[in-house]
Amino acid sequence: MAAAAVDSATTELDVLVVGAGFAGLYLLHRLRKDGFAVRAVESAPEVGGTWYWNRYPGARCDVESVDYSYSWDEQLQQEWDWKEKYPAQGDILAYLKHVADRFDLRKDIDFETTVTAATWDGQSCRWTARTSDGREYVAQFLLMAVGCLSVPKEIDLPGVDAFGGQVLRTWGWPEGTDLAGRRVCVVGTGSTGAQVIPALAEEVEHLTVVQRTPNFVIPTRNRPLREGELEAIKADYVARRERNRNHPAGVFRADNPKNAMEVDEAERQATFQERWEGGGINFLGAFADLMFDQAANDAICDFVRAKIDEIVDDPKVAELLKPNSYPLGAKRPVVATDYYETFNRPNVELVDVRQNPIESFTPAGLRLADGEQHEFDTLVLATGFDAFTGAFTKMDIRGRDGLRLRDVWREHGPRTSLGLASAGFPNMLMVANAGSPSVLANMVTAIEQHVDWIAELLDYMRVRNLRSIEADEQAQEKWVAHVEEVANSTLWPNGDSGSWYRGANVDGKPQIFMPYAGGVVEYGKALEHSAANDYEGFVLA
Repeated sequence: MAAAAVDSATTELDVLVVGAGFAGLYLLHRLRKDGFAVRAVESAPEVGGTWYWNRYPGARCDVESVDYSYSWDEQLQQEWDWKEKYPAQGDILAYLKHVADRFDLRKDIDFETTVTAATWDGQSCRWTARTSDGREYVAQFLLMAVGCLSVPKEIDLPGVDAFGGQVLRTWGWPEGTDLAGRRVCVVGTGSTGAQVIPALAEEVEHLTVVQRTPNFVIPTRNRPLREGELEAIKADYVARRERNRNHPAGVFRADNPKNAMEVDEAERQATFQERWEGGGINFLGAFADLMFDQAANDAICDFVRAKIDEIVDDPKVAELLKPNSYPLGAKRPVVATDYYETFNRPNVELVDVRQNPIESFTPAGLRLADGEQHEFDTLVLATGFDAFTGAFTKMDIRGRDGLRLRDVWREHGPRTSLGLASAGFPNMLMVANAGSPSVLANMVTAIEQHVDWIAELLDYMRVRNLRSIEADEQAQEKWVAHVEEVANSTLWPNGDSGSWYRGANVDGKPQIFMPYAGGVVEYGKALEHSAANDYEGFVLA
């Protein structure tokens, strides 16, 4: 059925999709094809989601390009030609623009439209979503394709407003920015910082890197795809996608079935070296028990720390770059190009603020607690995100009896049944977010898994004339406990106080492990079990 305009400011729909990144575009295509009146709203002026906003220098995905793409249309995957092993931000954005054009999705997307509030009406079983420009959308289903890393955390640097120079955030990086010849300071050395720092170092006159917590940084080893390589992959795409779906990470990795401590030191070091030279996330598959056995993880941590000593010329700088407070993998694994090598450049300076914190910014730079000062022209903030929940809590979402989602989640953390729905908020479904594998897997595989399940659910409800679906509260609490239990069986929760997997990077955020560490295979089994048992874990009415 077609969307109906009630008046000039209100649109009646079956489904409203919030977001037009990988998840939103596939939802729009799939549900439109299934005959639903569906529309997407997107705050950006273009499709792409995180790959529109995160366009900072050096931005690149850590999943191989041929896997970080849709599998639901054979002709699409045959016609699109990736250029590099790991795709740059611009290539991913070009791909998503192509998808939007090829499937004529733009006509059903309202760009530069930001949802500020959504209210559930239990009598009509419909949501009313309001936007910043005064429009309203009334829909039976509210599908949240808002991403896990889409809202930058608030800037909490002491006295940052005192800085009188140029301030840039990596999120929403201004297009056409030229920093050549400038003195630049980057705050943050997570995944974003590790990518932007080497890129800026080649351009600017002087680069000051402010580090609080060092990260384990794995070399990308990116390269152009070799002649004939893409053609061979395309010929094997059906089997390749199946291998991806059958790997816990949602992308096939040649994992070593051996445990690290079951082999001798020589084999262990040779395996680490081989994986290091290969680069990318395959490094994490060096042994089967790296995220389960502390001794195994200690061994790979020692290997990386030795690599830092080998690569970085200045022993004092090398020591500062070594992580010592958490297992490798407990924080988001960082994959970057020439990160450690960058600190050998004469125009790059490392400032560690763990022991000597920032006292305040000044009009010309910053001052540390011991009085040491650093001056620069441009401040670049790579300070991270209000992960998972930020996009939800910034909206005023009100469910049954006026229950506010931000109040529930700010007190207890995100609570969902199977990562899909939250009790008290009927017909609001979430895509690849808290309570699902999401960031611990290939996001595109996780997104397709969710979208297909949601599409089948909506068809099931339509055929049976069911009006609402909501998380069963007991099932929800059981799932939240299961997510925590699975995480606690690994080394993931052992990250130090800054891990955004637990929300610890945002002051006052509840401490709960948010992604599902069981992987897409076990998660898929839980989805299938629910669907096969009349959507167990949910209340349909």
